Amino acid sequence: MATISLALTDEQRALEKGVTEICKRYPGEYWRDLDARREYPEKFVDELTQAGYLAALIPQEYGGAGLPIRDAALILETIHANGGSASACHAQMYIMGTVLRHGSEAQKRKYLPKIATGELRLQAFGVTEPDAGSDTTQLKTTALRKGDRYVVNGRKMFISRAMQSDLMLLLARTTPAEQVRRRTEGLSVFLIDIRGIKGLEIRPLRMMMNHSTNALFFDDMEIPADSLVGEEGKGFSYILSGMNAERILVASESIGDGRWFTEKAVAYSGGRVIFGRPIGANQGVQFPIAKAHMSVEAAALMRDKAAALFDTGEPCGAEANMAKFLAAEAAWEAGNACIDCHGGYGYAEEYDVERKFREARLYKTAPVNQNLVMAYVGEHVLGMPRSY
Repeated sequence: MATISLALTDEQRALEKGVTEICKRYPGEYWRDLDARREYPEKFVDELTQAGYLAALIPQEYGGAGLPIRDAALILETIHANGGSASACHAQMYIMGTVLRHGSEAQKRKYLPKIATGELRLQAFGVTEPDAGSDTTQLKTTALRKGDRYVVNGRKMFISRAMQSDLMLLLARTTPAEQVRRRTEGLSVFLIDIRGIKGLEIRPLRMMMNHSTNALFFDDMEIPADSLVGEEGKGFSYILSGMNAERILVASESIGDGRWFTEKAVAYSGGRVIFGRPIGANQGVQFPIAKAHMSVEAAALMRDKAAALFDTGEPCGAEANMAKFLAAEAAWEAGNACIDCHGGYGYAEEYDVERKFREARLYKTAPVNQNLVMAYVGEHVLGMPRSY
């Protein structure tokens, strides 16, 4: 039975301390410089990889740490609570789960140990398309079998870290939509080595935040047949099986953001003196910060519940979705309180608030839109009629 611990264990405190020590070597100046130049945090990601943190969820038999998801969540939360961004590397934790759960033993032996050591990077997740959006079943990228290969054609949009990855997990249609009984059938997952591959064009997109985001174009891109993960046509269910982990981990980043904003606001409001007293003594400043803190703590409890259920193998779809929703809302609330508290300084780059504010906003949209979470809860938790 799943149990929720309200305190960190000694091992978790040591984990938190180790991640914090790395983060101290990458202060706000580091992230601001990368943000201005739209560059990837190569040194930061390499150090996390070498320390083994990005292999937290890979089982020990494949060279990873074999930690529970609560510990992986703590790693990402700590990075964000220290002012950094784990978005550059968080996919390394959850994308490999599709291979771990559904890949062949040969694929696991070939790729997971190298992903664990950092010899290979699996950061790119090719699902979203320009026309399909959140309706994954309507994607149009095709992978057609020709002898011992598949030929891929189509487009993907908002695919992060494709230029920084060696491998990509790709979802494509292997059976035309008009030939399947259910719209979720006929989609397949492929693990592809994209280093120097022909037929793939990557076009960087300049976005509101520095997430190394791209548009991908496939033009008769050929991949070996053994790139297929699991059975042909069952890729949609494989992708779904990894979404709970993704939502728990992303929720943890938002919780870290919320705690960073709150700590920053408390410190500033205590030291900023206007009209003869700290602005934090004014309820108009104090109450929004206090309310945001309560929202972050409540979201953390839901995240912990989702993680506890996940780690014991119990159903956690509702909890994982609610954790992501609540954490994203709490981080945004905390971000607004922090900006309001800082006034004009909240918009100044040197305070890092505006950068974190932009980054935190993403998780109200991705990896799943807040409205879709509410639709999920309405239908699958409350038993209401399907809304879309």
